[in-house]
Amino acid sequence: MAVAERSEANLGDGCWQWFRKVRNMRILIAEKDYPLYTQLLQRIAPDLEVHSSGDSEQLSRLAGECQVWLGQPDLLATLLRQGHTPDWLQSTWAGITPLLADGLPRSYRLTRAVGIFGQVMAEYVLTYMLGHEREVMARLVSQVERKWDNRMGQSLVGRKVLIVGAGDIGQTVAQFLLPFGVELYAIATTARELAPFKEVGVLSDLPRMVGEMDYVINLLPNTADTHDVYDAQLFAQFNPNAVFINAGRGVAVVDADLVEALRVGHLAGAVIDVCRQEPLPAKHPFWTAWGLLLTGHSSAPTSPPMMVQLFVDNLRAFQAGEALRGEVDFERGY
Repeated sequence: MAVAERSEANLGDGCWQWFRKVRNMRILIAEKDYPLYTQLLQRIAPDLEVHSSGDSEQLSRLAGECQVWLGQPDLLATLLRQGHTPDWLQSTWAGITPLLADGLPRSYRLTRAVGIFGQVMAEYVLTYMLGHEREVMARLVSQVERKWDNRMGQSLVGRKVLIVGAGDIGQTVAQFLLPFGVELYAIATTARELAPFKEVGVLSDLPRMVGEMDYVINLLPNTADTHDVYDAQLFAQFNPNAVFINAGRGVAVVDADLVEALRVGHLAGAVIDVCRQEPLPAKHPFWTAWGLLLTGHSSAPTSPPMMVQLFVDNLRAFQAGEALRGEVDFERGY
């Protein structure tokens, strides 16, 4: 357990007024890397009373004493299941599925991590788009076989890219792709004009749009409306030269249908970061599927410094009774 204690002597007037308001507020951190989060939070907000532990029994005892929780949903869901409930819970993940399980309370404010994953997700997407254009994997095979591979690589200029899920992350990914000369399209909850996309459609537009795309990037959240979106019928509409990248949620894809679509050539390849079951079982067909690359849910790691700054900003808003960034609507699931 760590409790922050420090004099307010060197704090500015505005900071001191805020810290005085939160001095009696107890913060619980439930994170695998809790020492780092504790250190970062104490550095930014030294007068907060911060509690953390790597021991599950200690966490449970602390949970009942803390009004505000910061941490990863799987650990915090366990505390909720034990009968503890905060006033406000800040998730360190963008996804909050464990907290939406049946039987868990919903009588608290919940915020998910937003505004901190856009660049790392864009870097992930660009890695595999450029790798595909430059045929990196094929060149590696050629090197192993000691074959001189002088094929010319291709460019992203003029490629059509569909981002399925044009929220905070999707829009940031689009901005990073724009300088590469691609044509950008999107799927969102409502059809509308939204720069820099040439068209923004809705899920029902997918069958019409995918046939023209060189890249289809799935960033959809896990909701009742986003399960089994990518099935045999949709994959059959894909451009045979397209690459499918799933960095959203595994439940959006019918696994067997993707494997078969790759086998018969409905699309050129797939990069799969998220799966229905993780870690992936040893006998799952993804391991041996033609043209499929697994990246083990590594696309957008949380940056602890950025996460802690988001938490502190939200804490100020929480104390002021203002809107919180990333607040979850339990009915919608995100």
